[in-house]
Amino acid sequence: MSRIGKKPVPVPSGVTATINGQTVAVKGPKGELSFVLNDYVLAEMTDGGIKVDPRGTSKTARSMWGMSRTMVQNIITGVSNGFEKKLDITGVGYRAQVQGKNLQLALGFSHDVIYSVPEGIEIKCPKPTEILISGIDKQTVGQVAAEIREFRPPEPYKGKGVRYADEFIVRKEGKKK
Repeated sequence: MSRIGKKPVPVPSGVTATINGQTVAVKGPKGELSFVLNDYVLAEMTDGGIKVDPRGTSKTARSMWGMSRTMVQNIITGVSNGFEKKLDITGVGYRAQVQGKNLQLALGFSHDVIYSVPEGIEIKCPKPTEILISGIDKQTVGQVAAEIREFRPPEPYKGKGVRYADEFIVRKEGKKK
């Protein structure tokens, strides 16, 4: 039994949720999102919020149960609060700046890396070595952060590169004389 799936997803004030067949549509102050549930689960509106239940007792249905409840929770959190990822840039001369719809990164290459920001994502650079990525879709925010980190992942000897703010880099010892 899924422990996460048993709990109903609370719908906060200011957010409206509608269920039409297998589609859960949510509208809030930051925007609107929808998610199509798998055929193995069933969603219904209750007094406590949105309740997700499996259609059967098969292993696949039980697997989809917790995941579907989490996806509904993520779209409700996205339209009410939004999601944010923070990246830190470490290295001499490494910096970032936002220019219109593009993020310009100087990461030690012979050229600057230009990353075009996708729709629904907002990128800010409060400091030249800090990038804040925010949006209402958790998957897109995480994907954009991963793509920016991919340009220059942190290396284990000096720790130079782009890393998540909460990421710990395991450092290696250099060559000995």
